[in-house]
Amino acid sequence: MVRFEDIEAARNRIAGSIDITPCYKSENLSQRSSSKVYLKLDNLQRTGSFKERGAANMLMSLSQSERERGVIASSAGNHAQAIALHGTKLGIDTKIVMPEGTPLVKVSRTRAFGGKVVLHGANYDEAYLKATEIAAEEDRCFVHAFDDPAIIAGQGTLGLELLEQNPYIEVVVVPVGGGGLISGVAAALKETNPRIRVIGVEPDVLPSMRDAIAADGPVEVPAAQTLADGIAVRKVGRYTHANAARYVDEIVSVSEEEIANAILVCLEEEKFMVEGAGAAAVAALLAGKLPNIAGRRVCLVISGGNIDVNVISRIIERGLVAAGRLVQLKLRMEDVPGRLADLLALLAKSRANVLQVSHNRTFMEASPLGKTDVELTLETRGPEHIAEIRALLDKKGYVSLSHLNLRGV
Repeated sequence: MVRFEDIEAARNRIAGSIDITPCYKSENLSQRSSSKVYLKLDNLQRTGSFKERGAANMLMSLSQSERERGVIASSAGNHAQAIALHGTKLGIDTKIVMPEGTPLVKVSRTRAFGGKVVLHGANYDEAYLKATEIAAEEDRCFVHAFDDPAIIAGQGTLGLELLEQNPYIEVVVVPVGGGGLISGVAAALKETNPRIRVIGVEPDVLPSMRDAIAADGPVEVPAAQTLADGIAVRKVGRYTHANAARYVDEIVSVSEEEIANAILVCLEEEKFMVEGAGAAAVAALLAGKLPNIAGRRVCLVISGGNIDVNVISRIIERGLVAAGRLVQLKLRMEDVPGRLADLLALLAKSRANVLQVSHNRTFMEASPLGKTDVELTLETRGPEHIAEIRALLDKKGYVSLSHLNLRGV
């Protein structure tokens, strides 16, 4: 178990090395949820993630002989950058094994901070095994991404900061991957004020902490892809499970569409960039996954902002779909001159923005001659606008073949 005194010691140790990040009230999210919502912005750390807290504490705890041996870690990106930055500050040689599919921005920034990067494996677990092999071969100290008391204590300093910034907070919502952040934060909060509710948020496809608590110990969940790559962990740690089981009140999960929508809301309404893992708490709030929060002071931990700009457009599209602002329709109509122009004029009248049109006469499913299929991708104002468009098309005699939500974008 990691205790309150460990977290206090960690804060004293890393003071001056870690930024104190803002915790501000979000009027937009407060109105949406009928509660008082605050955002703890640890995406504003130097490396764009809370991971600096644990990394700095762990590296500062090493003896001189351990520092001279150098360290190695495995990471999907944020832990890697934190180890590289603080290792370089302390004069420690750092090497990090990252999955081959890690976003380029995280790889390049890790190298820029002074870390040596080894790309290996399809996921965190394969990268972890490779890192342990290198640790043995090169006699390096292994720095675990989450299941280490010094890492957990460092992450818990976020909870101490939050208590000072908002001592009357009633609910704190934290993203969960391996569990290092929530187990440290929950210990700091609960040992100070046991009445504070601590809720963890996982991706639907990787409920590793939920299953671990149900099984009374870490269990491995099936591999899966998620927008929240920073919390894509198949098995939580022994230490993190122990702390979470003791201090965390509830674990909820969110879908990929809900995560995408939360990223979009953060960009549009809150004016900051957030990665999938960092948006998990916002996703849970927007999806109504946080029970009994009406009228309460709720803090959402924004854990990271390292999103790959090469894929952000696809994520934004998924967010638009989840919000009902992108829709794909497939219609069948008479193949006569001017009919397509009439359709486009009708959509213009409905104030829908046509993004793409596919007009198919030849490769249609079985249908009578004289008909043609049209697929349209539309930008709309939301679900009610989509319903209005569909009603208008039905009234004008256009036969709807499908109504898709572009989940493949």
